[in-house]
Amino acid sequence: MSDLNQLINQARDEFLNCSKLADLDHIKAKFLGKTGPITEAMKALSTLPVEERPQKGAEINQIKNQIEDLLNARKKEIADHELNQKLENEKIDVTLPSRPQDKGSLHPVMKTIEDISQIFHSIGFDVTDGPEIEDDFHNFTALNIPESHPARAMHDTFYVNKEYVLRTHTSPVQVRHMEENKPPIQIISPGRVYRVDSDATHSPMFHQIEGLMVNEEVNFANLKGIVQSFLQCFFEDEKLTIRFRPSYFPFTEPSAEIDMSWNGGWLEIGGCGMIHPNVLKHVKIDPSQYQGFAFGLGVERLTMLKYGVNDLRHFFNHDLRFLEQFR
Repeated sequence: MSDLNQLINQARDEFLNCSKLADLDHIKAKFLGKTGPITEAMKALSTLPVEERPQKGAEINQIKNQIEDLLNARKKEIADHELNQKLENEKIDVTLPSRPQDKGSLHPVMKTIEDISQIFHSIGFDVTDGPEIEDDFHNFTALNIPESHPARAMHDTFYVNKEYVLRTHTSPVQVRHMEENKPPIQIISPGRVYRVDSDATHSPMFHQIEGLMVNEEVNFANLKGIVQSFLQCFFEDEKLTIRFRPSYFPFTEPSAEIDMSWNGGWLEIGGCGMIHPNVLKHVKIDPSQYQGFAFGLGVERLTMLKYGVNDLRHFFNHDLRFLEQFR
């Protein structure tokens, strides 16, 4: 037991001489390992008389606990020292200027949607949204599009299954709004739409913004005035002129294409018309009491014209050199 008591002083000295945790673990095995003196002493208890074993065992455990306490204390000293050194070497000078951070910005298409929404909001239009996966009724039937219409064909429409499609326009948002709200109605519905098409001026996914007004005395003159005022405000050109060419859409009657003056000529930018009575009947609005107009504009086309972009694919290529120009 006197030899074991001397181990305490020996362990203290050797622990103090260690400056790294790895070295300390190596020294630990010397005193407390499977072949160390403490373990050997515990094994030797079996050679003692039975009545002496409990006392000697308790003394050995006391010595073992003291060595473990010395070991843990030294471990903490070394760990604290290493931490203090690390903090000293890695301290931060808070007086130094911070690193510059790159600032993002709205995508040009999103900025256009925001600008359009603000213009229409200023004249009393609300902004609404709806699901991008639509059922056949809201995307086609409620808009007076017959079963035989080419727009229903697979080569124009992305079908999810027999009942659902990726919406081909944002007009279903207008249908859903009219189902849930009574006139007067003044809304615009911006959002993504999907059609099977892809080239320099078309994309299988693009954005539309459609407008709808329903009331007792709405007429085509209101439609013309609102569309022209919007385009003049959006392009910041009071001299901008528009024209309406007769056209056909199943959901409006009469219908027209919208052209605007551009670079000495005319450029088509959307379609419009007075809401077909059948559409109003589908949403349980009496066409003998109410009438309305609707128009649809391509957001990408408006963005290309406003910012001078010559290829639609720039909007989807994620080229930072292109996008950074719109900060």
